[in-house]
Amino acid sequence: MDIYLIKLILAHLIGDFFLQPNTWVKDKERRKLKSTKLYLHVMIHVALIFVVFLSFDVWKTALIIGVIHLIIDGLKSTFQTNKNARILFFADQVLHFSSIVAVWHLFYKGSLNIGFLNNPHTWVLISGALFLTLPTSIIMKVIIAKWIPDNQPDSPKSLENAGKYIGILERTLIFLFILTNHFEAVGFLLAAKSIFRFGDLKEKHDLKLTEYVLIGTLLSFGIAIVTAMLIQMMIFS
Repeated sequence: MDIYLIKLILAHLIGDFFLQPNTWVKDKERRKLKSTKLYLHVMIHVALIFVVFLSFDVWKTALIIGVIHLIIDGLKSTFQTNKNARILFFADQVLHFSSIVAVWHLFYKGSLNIGFLNNPHTWVLISGALFLTLPTSIIMKVIIAKWIPDNQPDSPKSLENAGKYIGILERTLIFLFILTNHFEAVGFLLAAKSIFRFGDLKEKHDLKLTEYVLIGTLLSFGIAIVTAMLIQMMIFS
């Protein structure tokens, strides 16, 4: 990767995540475009570009990124609500990184090597990873639906959809472990989940619920392992 792009990304990461206190974020959310912290935050980003390049010759780059950053953060603070805060956070970062790449290309004639997008192995990997998220969750739900305990208690302490997201994360990790030939990590992951999950189930003394969770866990691991091994065979055969 080009050194200029790395420096621009580094300046952004430091400015947005290390030198922006949570009190500034709250102030921007509350006062929006009237927040002095918004403009101070942008000034810090501009200053960081001078610092990482150790030169004032990059003032055009710093100025353009600063203006774009102000526009993006200003729009975010203006339209952000409690309901869309999470979506706007990721949209905000995507826009910031996109603008950095655009400025890098404009001033440093940089270009991203996206030839990997024409490689069929890339699309095989993407397809396998996506299959292990929501599609597998739905497949598992259909398979184990008949085993759902009739007297399963509602747990007010349980996070909403936590089980679904835990399953997606564990399958994604298994996918990565197998593709990088770290099969031992799969066993570690299963052991770690068993310690946390089945410890809670033991206290409930509910055999049906324990069996239901065990079936779901082994099915989730099994699908992830088989999928990862098939992808590995397709790529490296």
